[in-house]
Amino acid sequence: MLVMKMEVKNDLYDYGLKIYQDNKLFKFSLDSLLLAEFVSIEKSDKNLLDICSGNAPLPLIIGKNYDIKITGVEIDKEIYDLAEKSIKENNLTNINMLNCNAKDLKNYFPGNNFNIITCNPPFFKVTETSLINEEPKKAIARHELTITIKDIFDIVKYLLKDKGTFYLVHRPERLEEIISLANMNNLHVKEVVFIYSNIKEEAIMVLLKMKKNARIGVKIKSVVINRDTKTYQNIFKEDK
Repeated sequence: MLVMKMEVKNDLYDYGLKIYQDNKLFKFSLDSLLLAEFVSIEKSDKNLLDICSGNAPLPLIIGKNYDIKITGVEIDKEIYDLAEKSIKENNLTNINMLNCNAKDLKNYFPGNNFNIITCNPPFFKVTETSLINEEPKKAIARHELTITIKDIFDIVKYLLKDKGTFYLVHRPERLEEIISLANMNNLHVKEVVFIYSNIKEEAIMVLLKMKKNARIGVKIKSVVINRDTKTYQNIFKEDK
C-alpha cells in the first residue's frame, strides 16, 4: 500500500513546543501526554530511557521541564527523523534519539543503567484474528509485531537501576498480564491510575508506576477526562 508523505509542524498541545508529524502515518496520542504527566522526576534522577518513543512527544515534554538526560528509542527511520527534527526545532540538547529496536538496547548500554524507564508500547497482541493495519508503520505502532510486552519487561529488568522506576501506559484488559510480568521481573507495582472518559463506563487506559526491588504496596486511583478537558498539564499533580 503506497501512502504519500505529508509532513507538518504542529503545536504539541499546550506545552509551548512544536512537533513534526506525518498526517498520513503517525501522530502523537493522548497516551503519550498522560504518560509524560504521570512521570515524577526527583533531583537524584540523572537519566531516563523512553522505549517506543514515536516522534518523541514524551521526551520533548519532559526534556523541556526537567534537567535530565533523556534517551528515546524508535524503530522506524522516518518517524525517528521526525523526532530528531522536533528536538532541534525546540533547541533541546538533553535528548538523544536511537533508531533501533528496543530489544537490541543491551548492545548500547550496560545493565543497571537508568533511573527511569518509560514506555507507550503497541497495545495489541498478534493473533489469527487480529485486524492488522495495511500501512506497516501504523501496524507496528498498534500491534506487537516488532516488540511484545514480555520483551519490554526483559529490557526494563536489565537496564533499570535498583530502586529505579518504570512507567507504563497500556490497555486495562491486559492489566493481569502486566502485573504478572512485573512480579516475574522484580518490579513491584506502586501506583495504578485508571483513565475514564465517563466514570460510569469501563476504563479506557491504565497507567502504572513500578519500582525495581521495592517494598510491596499499591495505590489505586482514577482520573476522568473528556472533550471538556482543556489541558493535561499537572493532571496528576495531587497524586504525586
